[in-house]
Amino acid sequence: MDFSIKTFDARTTLAQAKSGVIVVGVFENKVMTAAAAGLDGDGAITAALKSGDLSGKAGSTLLLRGAAGATAERVLLLGLGKEEPVTPKDYSTAVQALARTLSSLGAADALVSLPFERVKERDANWAMQALVLALCESRYRFDELKSKKEPAPAGVRKVALVVDASSAAAGRAVLAQAQALANGVELAKDLGNLPPNVCTPTYLANTAKKLAKQFGFGVEVLDRKQMEALKMGSFLSVTNGTVEPPKFIVLKHQGGKSREAPTVLVGKGITFDSGGISLKPGAAMDEMKYDMCGAASVLGTFRAIGEMGLKLNVIGVIPTTENMPSGTATRPGDIVTSMSGQTIEILNTDAEGRLILCDALTYVERFKPAVVVDIATLTGACITALGHHNSGLFTRHDDAHDALADALLAAGKTADDTAWRLPIEDSYQEQLKSNFADMANIGGAPGGSITAACFLERYTRAYTWAHLDIAGTAWKGGAAKGATGRPVPMLTTFLINRAQAAR
Repeated sequence: MDFSIKTFDARTTLAQAKSGVIVVGVFENKVMTAAAAGLDGDGAITAALKSGDLSGKAGSTLLLRGAAGATAERVLLLGLGKEEPVTPKDYSTAVQALARTLSSLGAADALVSLPFERVKERDANWAMQALVLALCESRYRFDELKSKKEPAPAGVRKVALVVDASSAAAGRAVLAQAQALANGVELAKDLGNLPPNVCTPTYLANTAKKLAKQFGFGVEVLDRKQMEALKMGSFLSVTNGTVEPPKFIVLKHQGGKSREAPTVLVGKGITFDSGGISLKPGAAMDEMKYDMCGAASVLGTFRAIGEMGLKLNVIGVIPTTENMPSGTATRPGDIVTSMSGQTIEILNTDAEGRLILCDALTYVERFKPAVVVDIATLTGACITALGHHNSGLFTRHDDAHDALADALLAAGKTADDTAWRLPIEDSYQEQLKSNFADMANIGGAPGGSITAACFLERYTRAYTWAHLDIAGTAWKGGAAKGATGRPVPMLTTFLINRAQAAR
């Protein structure tokens, strides 16, 4: 989809614009936006509101053809909810409905004139980005592996956003940034939706190399021998049952100052999780292809910041492997030594994400990071705690970690990709005690997402760190099955905010 900015001067008005459809807003109390009023030359919009043909509730729509007040073929009235100010929820509902409507129209292009600056606690940049993301989401399809493709979506393909002339340059910058973010989300979705016989650790490594070539990232891919040399015994224990070679991917975006400490993202990349010897139940096991969505979110975020040319140093680290049962697979009861030298009693081989992440979190110490955020589909317990709305956020409790948590939560709120903070306390660490090793890899059912985070915390004491458990938000099941692309919006917004603060 093509996006552009459109302005009008004193000689040309919105009513005189030629377009397949002009989109304007109305409110629940039968009040029109200024743009809608400018198209009401024959009173058609007023009549529609008075008659009750359009309620004005957020997401309601009414299409007028041949309106005398407009040169355009169609005028689409879009309900925005209650007047002044529009709530972010109502605005999001409205633009999602708009996206669905535009996808089914016969028009090829659209002019969208909405009150972008009148959303409560948000600015016009947020409103325009939300519109772009909704439109891109509505056109997303994953049918590349079907022998007969789905019919290409019809509808509007070119969208121009109407802004004041004084805001045109800023609007173009917002559109470019929003399109980059949408592209990053799409990459994360594509990787998640690919089947595990295609999206292997090698495939993820090759994707990282392609991104590096396209955007000038530094890239390094470690193989098994190099991981053995680094003594990544915990990570390698997960790889014992698979014939697919594991990979350890490092991407570097050097957009900031040469001596600036990097922000590091670590993504869990289990390309298929059978549970290993602790085999999962068969029902919905196909969805375990999504156990690499942490890795996908790191690659999607790099896709976005690479296109933006973000002025920040960012490093992405992705440990990736399958977790499979076989005669050589790691057994419950085995004890392994992590890269940090700490020993782990593996009580459950289905708690493998933390086993690959702990070595990655030790590895990143070499970068002397400003902050580290790991992203993982880590625990079913997080779904039980938070459902499918919020990702779980975990950090230590001190000033530096509180500031990191606040920054991530704020970015999630801005990006409509929210998280909820859960505790990490010493009392939970007690559940990880082992009679035979430094720690066990599980702490029992109570507080399962918290004890998983506590396990990771033991490997992060050299830097400021946060953990995002995205088990409930990275994909949808059932009839709507598919990757969501989360938390690419949160991570990208978080990095944008850090780049702006560093200027």
